[in-house]
Amino acid sequence: MLLLVLGALLLLFCSLDVWYFLRGAQVFIEAWFQPRIWDILVEQSIDGMVLPHDLDYMGHMNNSRYLRECDFARFHHYMRNGLFMASRKLGAKMVVGASTIRYRRSLAFREAFEIRTKILGWDEKAFYLEQRFVSKQDGFVSAIMLCRQNVVRCSPESIIEFVCKRKIECPEFPEDLKHWISYISASSQALRAESGLEEKNK
Repeated sequence: MLLLVLGALLLLFCSLDVWYFLRGAQVFIEAWFQPRIWDILVEQSIDGMVLPHDLDYMGHMNNSRYLRECDFARFHHYMRNGLFMASRKLGAKMVVGASTIRYRRSLAFREAFEIRTKILGWDEKAFYLEQRFVSKQDGFVSAIMLCRQNVVRCSPESIIEFVCKRKIECPEFPEDLKHWISYISASSQALRAESGLEEKNK
């Protein structure tokens, strides 16, 4: 019986990223029981630590884990400020449309950090967020990410009005965000033009 259970667990861990779902459940439970944050523009933080399954061959947190931890931090952020539940009630979905991360210093094994997430603004199609990995050893910003969170079947403004019961004015975009959005737009136009040429050549 024990061998059967161990075999089933091994099959489960080989077939699914079990740690991902366990981490997601942990974030959901923590956010559910924490006090609601009413200001959607306020910065929030979530704690983390570099564990063995986060490591690369050099003993540092591997690059893909940063993006994964950012996913959990955004989910925590939306749970606390009500945007996640509001989007569900409105039949909307939020998906990542673009992200750019800059690594400044590696996070080592067992190094504690926090991810600070804040909404920088929004347009008719997406929210724009900044996320920072801050080492708890010395407060150094080890990595910083910009994320475009696309809203499907709704608009960011509608979700915000549903949560806040009033219209909220979007903050002015920082200069670096404006440049990044311009890059995304230029990239999209180039890819559309490339696709058009491929269709003509068929």
